[in-house]
Amino acid sequence: MSDIADEIYRVHRETGERRGAAGPVRTVLARRVFDAEVAEVWDAVTSPERLRTWFLPVDGDLRAGGRYRIEGSAEGEILACVAPERLRVSWLAGPDPGFSEVELRLAPDGAGRTVLELEHASEVPEEFWRQFGPGAAGVGWDLMLLGLSRHLSGAASDVEAGADWPASPEAKDFVTLSGEAWGAAYAASGADAEVVAATTAATIGFYTQT
Repeated sequence: MSDIADEIYRVHRETGERRGAAGPVRTVLARRVFDAEVAEVWDAVTSPERLRTWFLPVDGDLRAGGRYRIEGSAEGEILACVAPERLRVSWLAGPDPGFSEVELRLAPDGAGRTVLELEHASEVPEEFWRQFGPGAAGVGWDLMLLGLSRHLSGAASDVEAGADWPASPEAKDFVTLSGEAWGAAYAASGADAEVVAATTAATIGFYTQT
């Protein structure tokens, strides 16, 4: 549990809302520092060969203005790519995803360290948001950051560990702590305590199937 808890506590989380063309746009933001140079982190998050070892297979026309597809997940357009600092993509999943964008921002944090900031902004159906809050997206991104952390440290990623990992006690502990951390971020944004408790429980239950 201690290693998993350490991974959770290394991440700073925020959630918010802004106005979009068709209504409210919800945002989740995760920020953490990795013990690796910016160029190394950039390569890990943009190289198809490396992504498939710790995240998912990615293919397409991988350049600004091109389109990408993540196997079993999302697809979209590469809206901006400024190596090794910023990557912004549309993030489309499902039959009618509406507005959804993900942006990665990287910056040096002293010698041999990199700050990675990930922000996901999307139009979320109100019923879905009332049920799950920010954790539905946030826990998924925490799992991604866990995979990246293990990849950069040379440890076996969850992808390499195989399909059994999501059902393992370690995975359930991670999801529970992640869900609670996103609940705390939701509370910090001003959400009602009862809403936070209900959405946190629903998110953890969804990811752990309990």
